[in-house]
Amino acid sequence: MINKIWFFMIAMAVAFAATSGRLGLLSDEIFRSLTTSVELALGLIGGMVLWCGVLKVAEKSGLVDKLSILIRPVLRLIFTGLPAKSNAMGAMVMNMTSNMLGLGNAATPMGLKAMDELQKLNSRKDTATNAMCMFLVINAAPPQFIPATVLSLRSSLGSANPGIIILPAVLTSMFALATGVVACKLLEKTTGGAR
Repeated sequence: MINKIWFFMIAMAVAFAATSGRLGLLSDEIFRSLTTSVELALGLIGGMVLWCGVLKVAEKSGLVDKLSILIRPVLRLIFTGLPAKSNAMGAMVMNMTSNMLGLGNAATPMGLKAMDELQKLNSRKDTATNAMCMFLVINAAPPQFIPATVLSLRSSLGSANPGIIILPAVLTSMFALATGVVACKLLEKTTGGAR
């Protein structure tokens, strides 16, 4: 579906440019945008390499494990019907730890594994459980202490102080997470509790 939408948008742009006699301007803008995209990608690569290195050091030093120890009790409170020693809980802890440290790429495989483990615990295979819905909300609005991608973007675009957004990012991500968790818990109550 998305391919059809993109094709339609591009076809409309070319048609309007051709009928208004601005095909040359469209061509120039396409190449200017390509150049900007490549410059942005190169700038992002440097920042991402730096932050991935810093986060790898954090992982090797045991910081990720210590953070996991802190997260597990909180997850037990949120996911009340889930066994504490389940594979799903372990995968969710690793997913959230990766997200908190800004390692979205590392978080994805653990998120998929967690959802797979939650599905194994699901008695109604065609319906998402409350735990699945809650995990999806937490994954959509994860708390982030190091927004590595945004820091890299700001740095590559010449920001005088790329790190100034860290505190606002932490606060807004925590607010989004709290809002999502509260909304999920309220919806659980209105739909009849555990499922």
